[in-house]
Amino acid sequence: MADTPGFWNWKIILIGAQMLFVAFGAMVLMPLLTGLDPSVALFTAGLGTLLFQWITGRSVPVFLASSFVFVAPISHGIEQWGIPATMGALFCTAIVYLVLAALVKWRGPGLLHRLMPPVVTGPIIMVIGLSLAPTAVNFAMGLSGDGGDRLFPYSDALLVSMIALLTTLLVATLARGLFRLLPILCGVLIGYLAALALGMVDFALVHQAGWLEMPAFVAPTFHWPAILFMIPVALAPAIEHVGDVLAISNVTGKDFIKKPGLHRTLAGDGIASMAAALVGGPPNTTYSEVTGAVMLTRVFNPVVMTWTALFAIALAFIGKFGLLLQSVPTPVMGGILILMFGSIASVGMNTLIKARVDLHAQRNLVIVSVTLIFGIGGMVVGNGEFTLQGISLCGLVAVILNQILPAAPPAAPPGADDLHEEQEYVEDLLGHAQERNKKVKS
Repeated sequence: MADTPGFWNWKIILIGAQMLFVAFGAMVLMPLLTGLDPSVALFTAGLGTLLFQWITGRSVPVFLASSFVFVAPISHGIEQWGIPATMGALFCTAIVYLVLAALVKWRGPGLLHRLMPPVVTGPIIMVIGLSLAPTAVNFAMGLSGDGGDRLFPYSDALLVSMIALLTTLLVATLARGLFRLLPILCGVLIGYLAALALGMVDFALVHQAGWLEMPAFVAPTFHWPAILFMIPVALAPAIEHVGDVLAISNVTGKDFIKKPGLHRTLAGDGIASMAAALVGGPPNTTYSEVTGAVMLTRVFNPVVMTWTALFAIALAFIGKFGLLLQSVPTPVMGGILILMFGSIASVGMNTLIKARVDLHAQRNLVIVSVTLIFGIGGMVVGNGEFTLQGISLCGLVAVILNQILPAAPPAAPPGADDLHEEQEYVEDLLGHAQERNKKVKS
């Protein structure tokens, strides 16, 4: 690891720290919502990312952290069977990733391209960014992620979030040298100082925490009812993973579906989630927030994510520093997330444009329209025990529609419409000429 070119480059290290700022809020929020230990989530995110890099040959610039798809299932599992049994169920769920990886390895990456052409992947990537838009806006306005609770006064929150957003925009577009690579870090620092001046930062938990604290690791147990309940949920993050890999492929201009291969990235997610379940952490998935940061900074070196992972592991054992990061007010993150999530949506739109997907064709229009509304609108299919919604639902619907709808007729070559119009015009002229000749002869 340490022999990798550029590993000890101090710019790479700083950018790695910046990526942790991007992922930190969501990474810690997920375990807080489900009753798991945030420090364990930090540790398993770092460990999972390193395992993912090992399996994929450190070729994909992504960071793995807590998957929000599992919030409701984990909450239900802990309530019904406790944390150890839920971890055992999550371990078995991760095995499904390995099965999917084997199928992709067997049939080849062409299977994915047949199942998920640009008309499918474009709107899915757009949903990844746009479906998270309400969370970013709610944070920016001082609300909780779901908008149900008022965390900060509206005027203070809006001022801080816009300062953070404006700082990030200006640094990304106007800065030179190193600072241009650190727009997010600059946005967080300036936004944090603004929040501090307005009295929005609470240091109470930081003072109470010790410098070194062991995360509350939990060993799994295996309980059949919990396992059978949790396994079907694996479909959701698997589809989400495909969208994330396609997103980072579009951002970097490299086809990670072919190299290192979707089978390796799926296996990497699976191994990372299995490792997390062994110590009481939530399942891992590739983080869309970090993909947006990669697009903004234009730094594609996977070594950056290695440092992000190492920082995450270190923070898991440093109580005060971890809680200091948690003290960053949500409006600061909201301002930055507005740009991050918008960047991801732009990647999906660019996927449709580059592939010249014709939305005048009813088939393509139906697939894109239904996918976007299902994903962004919050459509839910299922009952209280098993539901599909968001990215997982719209991804599944897009794949099914692409398979069952009749194939669109081949697109006309460039200029064909103009040629057709000219041909009709010439035919009309000939017709008029023939009529005139008839009148002259008569």
